[in-house]
Amino acid sequence: MSEHASTLQLIGMVALTLATVAWAVVVTRLLRRNRNAAVAWHAARALPAFPHPHQAGPARESVELTPAEQDAFAGLVRRLGGR
Repeated sequence: MSEHASTLQLIGMVALTLATVAWAVVVTRLLRRNRNAAVAWHAARALPAFPHPHQAGPARESVELTPAEQDAFAGLVRRLGGR
């Protein structure tokens, strides 16, 4: 024991230490419980903060290429294919 600390100071220090340890245990258990519950909840359902998409994306578009455009594209593919 310290020579300069009174008995009440030592009791207070022990009480604060025990309270800190108890707080750490409670917080750890709460975080573990919430993490496990959150994992199960997320697996069962999507996050409510994000809206559910109504469709996967915009409708696909297609354009018919002219024979000259098809030849130019084929030349581009040949040129880039050599890299």
